[in-house]
Amino acid sequence: MSLDLTILREAVAEHGSVVRVLVTADAGSAPRGAGTSMLVWAHGQNGTIGGGELEYRATQDARALLSAKQPIRQRTLPLGPSLGQCCGGSVTLVWERFDQTNLPSSLPFARPLPGSSGPVPASVARKVANLRPGAQPVVQDGWLIEVAEALPEKLWIWGAGHVGREIVDILAPMPGYAITWVDTGHDRFPADVPAGVTALPAADPVLLAAHAPQDAQHIILTYSHDLDLKLCDALLRRGFGSCGVIGSATKWARFRSRLGALGHTAERISRIACPIGDPALGKHPRAIALGVATSLMKQADTHNNRGTAGRDRHTA
Repeated sequence: MSLDLTILREAVAEHGSVVRVLVTADAGSAPRGAGTSMLVWAHGQNGTIGGGELEYRATQDARALLSAKQPIRQRTLPLGPSLGQCCGGSVTLVWERFDQTNLPSSLPFARPLPGSSGPVPASVARKVANLRPGAQPVVQDGWLIEVAEALPEKLWIWGAGHVGREIVDILAPMPGYAITWVDTGHDRFPADVPAGVTALPAADPVLLAAHAPQDAQHIILTYSHDLDLKLCDALLRRGFGSCGVIGSATKWARFRSRLGALGHTAERISRIACPIGDPALGKHPRAIALGVATSLMKQADTHNNRGTAGRDRHTA
């Protein structure tokens, strides 16, 4: 994850002074990877770097830094007997105190680690210029560099029934998704739509499909097979990053035939995945949602690691 300036600024505004604990490197078996961070203040914290003794000690050190003169510290910790852990790896942590006087105004954000000072080296400036949004924190010649977060994956969920609600419940708290949730009326949605989710009641969702982003991912699971089919047709005409439909193999065989009759080629139709989820998990709505969410998260991880923005992806 990258530095979220909004969350950092809100924490400083509320608590006055906070310490951000950042994992800048990990080796071997470690609870969390580079880029993971948490915020710590006098009587609370937000986030986790992996829990257990490592996090306990990191939190204690963070609170000690709240009143120290030095605003930034760095240390590599072996995850062995000294921490009462048997992970066998190690993590490098940076503790950094923020208040209203030193909040970064923008990203990328480069600052010297202990032992470094002076103007920004040319090597650091070049690294800043070449880092893409969403890149992990980088230590270059004694300087720590962080960039803006990658743009979130645009995820459209069509249907607010049992499975749709479970998928939203699982994915809404996860970073990296901008969720648009569509159904035919206000009464189809729960009373409390999760924060960060845009609920769009639409009497005719098919009309809305024509305006969806062409790189969005779609999960179709409405109360109506006829509506599901019309959405598949509309999205094939509109274009999409990926698309999955809830249903059986029999349902999809019928859909393929009908979509073909509507003029879509077999190659284009094959970009839609049906069934979705993991049959081994069962048919309970939460089980289906877990399978769908896991598939989406694996795709996002592969996408981020390979840097293949814009390639075709299937929701399986």
